[in-house]
Amino acid sequence: MQSLIQNQCRNLSVAQCVNSSVKRGAFTLIEILVVIAIIAVLAAMLFPVVSQARERARMTGCLSNARQLALAVHAYTQDFDEALPPSTNYAIPASVPERIWTRLIQPYVRDTGIFVCPSASGSGFPADWSQRGVGSIGYTAATAYDPELREGFSTPAILPQIEEPARTPLFGDTASGPTAQKYRGYVFDPYVGQSNPIDPRLGTPLVADRDLVKELNHLPPAQLKPLYARHFATGDNRGRVTLILADGHARTFTASSILAQERGANLLWRFR
Repeated sequence: MQSLIQNQCRNLSVAQCVNSSVKRGAFTLIEILVVIAIIAVLAAMLFPVVSQARERARMTGCLSNARQLALAVHAYTQDFDEALPPSTNYAIPASVPERIWTRLIQPYVRDTGIFVCPSASGSGFPADWSQRGVGSIGYTAATAYDPELREGFSTPAILPQIEEPARTPLFGDTASGPTAQKYRGYVFDPYVGQSNPIDPRLGTPLVADRDLVKELNHLPPAQLKPLYARHFATGDNRGRVTLILADGHARTFTASSILAQERGANLLWRFR
């Protein structure tokens, strides 16, 4: 075809040759490559935008689910004289489903799907002690009840102990996975991270926009239980974690702002 066009063009002027080629509807290799390059550039520009929009929608879903869990907790406290449901009740056997908070507040929710963050992989409803790793919205272990004082307090947590509800997180994004791999996604523990010399309440849980259960797997599970800032994660703690505060309002914070304590998020994690 190319040689035919060249032979025909020998007997025509330049303008006639161009017009002849155009009439045949032919595209040169350069033109095709230019079109492909333009499509590739547009795709490269649009894919991140679409991806961010999807992640923002999933983050909103996480906030909504955690907000409903907070409402369920407050309904529980009304029925139990302002006592907060314990994140874990170590006084009862592991075989009893109500050992963990998810089963205590399940009667106050319509759908177990609200226990799951849409952005989390390997996540599900922690139905009992054996499945506590699959949670992706964790409840604060500051409410844990443990008569032996190994991973909790000797008395149940009550609402009046939370002096500033608007600054005290109850729920947050957590790393989820198999319980056998040390995941404890049903809770986060504010007492295993960085302490604060000015105000003990400002001490933070372990938090990063990376899966700290994988990174710190040499630690025992009791020293893990981190928050996971999975939304818009960059690997340098600019990712965001969804939190529900004790007064019921929802916010997102970067992992770096939480780690900065009073110089950043300024939240009161250790309320007792």
